Amino acid sequence: MIQRRKALLLSAFALAAAGVAHAQAWPTKPVRLVVGFPGGSTPDIAARVIAEPLAKALGQPVVVDNRAGASGNIAADIVAKSTDDHTLGIVINGNLTSSKMLYPKLPYDPAKDFSYLSLIATAPLVLVATNDLPEGKAFLDAAKASGNKWNYGSVGVGSVGHLGMELLKSRIPGFQAEHVPYQGNPQVVTGMLGGQVQMALVPPGIALPQAQSGKLKAVGLTSGRSTLAPQIAPLADLGVRDFNLEVWTALLGPANLSQAAKTRIGDELARIMRTPEVRQSLFDKGWQPVGTSPEGMRLRVQEEAAIMTKIIQTRGIKIQ
Repeated sequence: MIQRRKALLLSAFALAAAGVAHAQAWPTKPVRLVVGFPGGSTPDIAARVIAEPLAKALGQPVVVDNRAGASGNIAADIVAKSTDDHTLGIVINGNLTSSKMLYPKLPYDPAKDFSYLSLIATAPLVLVATNDLPEGKAFLDAAKASGNKWNYGSVGVGSVGHLGMELLKSRIPGFQAEHVPYQGNPQVVTGMLGGQVQMALVPPGIALPQAQSGKLKAVGLTSGRSTLAPQIAPLADLGVRDFNLEVWTALLGPANLSQAAKTRIGDELARIMRTPEVRQSLFDKGWQPVGTSPEGMRLRVQEEAAIMTKIIQTRGIKIQ
């Protein structure tokens, strides 16, 4: 009996050791980080900031794979359907908070098909306008009188830039600017500089260089005062009430991501997001670094999904 107990204990220790070894073995090959927007876009920038330190921590290359299209939903679907245990994704608000309402045939379920890992960074949006438009409160007066003569750009239907502009339109009587979707914010800026669209809501990392160079005007922030753009006043200061939005990026994997992968990524990412180098790099590129637990990310998604649902319903937004 004693010998049998010893054998069982040795077997249990062996299994536990094997489990630890298995957990430590991940990753066994390069990790793919799928981004649903083109190079130079804000999600791409955030992905590349964390890719290098994550690769060093994991001991495997972390390859950023840009799969632009459908407001990031193509990339999100690639992640949802991946089975290699080495595919992760960088997504934005809309992929998890509004796409399901907007796309009746969305090929993935934001609530069921992913392993939420962490928010990476957040930022207010900046309302930028072409130089031929007025600034400050004069902009709001001109917007009220513009009807549907102006166009605005965004990174796609259901994005925060799109829904945020629709919310802004509801706060400015008579403002009926038409939506023009693009693949990414760099293309939105190109559209503005070319005169195809007159305004957009974009992150500070995109807005500030254009405003500082005098190519575009920064009208106001969609949140309160921000250290990311201390020189830009909130839209609330111009008379826009009940308007508070942020854009964010998050890291996730497929629902079938192994526990070994989730544990390793969670541990390494938490450490990486605390390093001064990564925090400063994100800040310099227009992001406020955060880092959260999977549950913290899930709560943020749930809260914002309720807000976005209300915007979609009250504005009657549909995919054309």
